[in-house]
Amino acid sequence: MSYADNSVLTYITFRASYAIILSLLLSIIFGKAFIRMLKKMRIKQVIREDGPKSHIEDKKNVPTMGGLLILFSAVIPVLLLARIYSFYLYMGLFTIIVYGLIGFADDYLKLKGKSSKGLKGKYKFIIQSLVAIFISTMLYVHDGSLSIIIIPFVKEYYFSLGPYFILFAAFIIVGTSNAVNLTDGLDGLAIGVFAIAIAGYLVFSYASSNYKFAAYLSIPYIQNIGEVTILCAALFGASIGFLWFNTYPASIFMGDTGSIFLGAVLGYVSIVSRQELLLIVIGFVYVLEALSVIFQVGSYKFRKKRIFKMAPIHHHFEMEGLPEPKIITRLWIISLILTIFALSTLKLRIF
Repeated sequence: MSYADNSVLTYITFRASYAIILSLLLSIIFGKAFIRMLKKMRIKQVIREDGPKSHIEDKKNVPTMGGLLILFSAVIPVLLLARIYSFYLYMGLFTIIVYGLIGFADDYLKLKGKSSKGLKGKYKFIIQSLVAIFISTMLYVHDGSLSIIIIPFVKEYYFSLGPYFILFAAFIIVGTSNAVNLTDGLDGLAIGVFAIAIAGYLVFSYASSNYKFAAYLSIPYIQNIGEVTILCAALFGASIGFLWFNTYPASIFMGDTGSIFLGAVLGYVSIVSRQELLLIVIGFVYVLEALSVIFQVGSYKFRKKRIFKMAPIHHHFEMEGLPEPKIITRLWIISLILTIFALSTLKLRIF
């Protein structure tokens, strides 16, 4: 997209603001019609048989594959408002589309088999990993300086991973993709946490795109990352719009179609904004959910004992008697507090 030098569309802040508004409106305007279409096609969520019993009755008729609505609502504003020739932007779009297809295949197989088991875990992991390695390799070849890792709270010390950056970045993309997927078990939980996290990375990417801000904050100035800010803005707006329908009690679920690509693009944005270590803080809820599954499986395998009543941990809280809306809201609050704390590292340099 070409803009005149004096056009208001040259300003990232203006385009990001309207990307939020447009993606939000697209989600809300087309949401009801999309839900009706899914119901007509009988595309309903397949509930885990070993999950909380309340879910079987409350959620069994809720349509899934809502990730398609998020994808549509986010990509359209990006195509209209961003400069598509940006390498970081089109690699971000590539991440969204390819991981969206992986999630779609998983959902399709679940619906076809009328089971909560879709694409076999090992095959899904292999495909995710190969795509992530390709993305990471492209990033490394395009800009080797991405291999220099920034340490939060440290002003002038960095360390370089060199070519090992490819494996490191691939691990982040795949890990975040699966962590968001595991978190998507309560109405609005995964998408609410994602909206908060992507808003945090919107700020990081914008600060890194502005030479004066980057110099003032002592963070690396990254050329052409400004268009990633537009992507983050569109994803934020689309997420809030989807939450309109996905909040408790949900009218639609995002399914793996949404959770897998949202996690992947969150990991991708953390890498290109060079704030990947802060993903542990900003995405703490996702980390907690993933670790609860790892510890539960490991404990049962080696000790024949379970640590939690059920994993991921949000189901443990349900089994403890906490109402679903309370669990969701509290995890949103934790995510918000930690994202604000992560943003404070922009200026707070102790060492």
